[in-house]
Amino acid sequence: MSDVDLSIDLAGILLDNPIIAASGTFGYGEEFERFAELRRIGAICVKGTSARPIDGNLPPRLFPTASGMLNSIGLENVGVDALIQDKMPFLRKAGCAVFVNVFGFNEDEYLEVIDKLNACEGIAAYELNISCPNTKHGGMVFGQSPRLTEALTRTLKARSRRPIIVKLSPNVTDITELARGAEAGGADALTVANTFLGMAIDPDTFRPRIHTITGGLSGPAIRPITLRMVYQCSHAVKIPVIGLGGITKTEDAVEYFLAGAAAVQVGTANFYDPKAPLHILIGLGKFLKAKGLRSVRDLIGQMKQ
Repeated sequence: MSDVDLSIDLAGILLDNPIIAASGTFGYGEEFERFAELRRIGAICVKGTSARPIDGNLPPRLFPTASGMLNSIGLENVGVDALIQDKMPFLRKAGCAVFVNVFGFNEDEYLEVIDKLNACEGIAAYELNISCPNTKHGGMVFGQSPRLTEALTRTLKARSRRPIIVKLSPNVTDITELARGAEAGGADALTVANTFLGMAIDPDTFRPRIHTITGGLSGPAIRPITLRMVYQCSHAVKIPVIGLGGITKTEDAVEYFLAGAAAVQVGTANFYDPKAPLHILIGLGKFLKAKGLRSVRDLIGQMKQ
């Protein structure tokens, strides 16, 4: 792959390549160290981080579906203080960029996490999970309102010392409205998209497969939908879009680049293949060489009509 250029500039973040391990699927990186060379991955996006530790939902929390998976982990995480003290020393030595996924149930919680992370070395960017209900606005999910998305992004951008990537929810009527809201609030990039709300029922017991009844659907089953959303968002905003949804092989990633994605995240595939990001990366280099392309940037937005 030495004769092709896989590096990208993602909103001022220089990455060796555009393959990112998605939040919630790659732990804190150290869990995957014995399976994959982390330094070869473009970036690791760690588990969603809150102001205080969260135990998550009761089991069952995962259920495999046709070409996908339902999950209702419940945002389980160690909290921002433990992330800084216990997890960041390892991540600083991992050799790849580190994105921290940030969430809260109101603006103050987001700000508390951002303020603490600002003082921590070794973080390249913040990815905002805006799929949480805002307890100060009657439970409305931040990411279902362009107005709340813009307001939250603007507030956190003003406080942040690092680029802000807003992770959009697909559970909306028109995702481009949320994309524009995040861009208007000062977002440096977007991740498109989070999981789709779904459910499954056991016909033998008549009980839901997930303790919380509904969960987030991810995996190859959602790829055609998120691919469409990436295409729409990349044409609706001027900031970079990161594609996420059902990427399991190089050809999947290439589709997202052609649709307009500047980078991609690999999620559910990590559960059954810890080396999935590396396999996709190696395949990407071979693909570019076979097509006579010198850079991954030559793929972005190049779908022919």
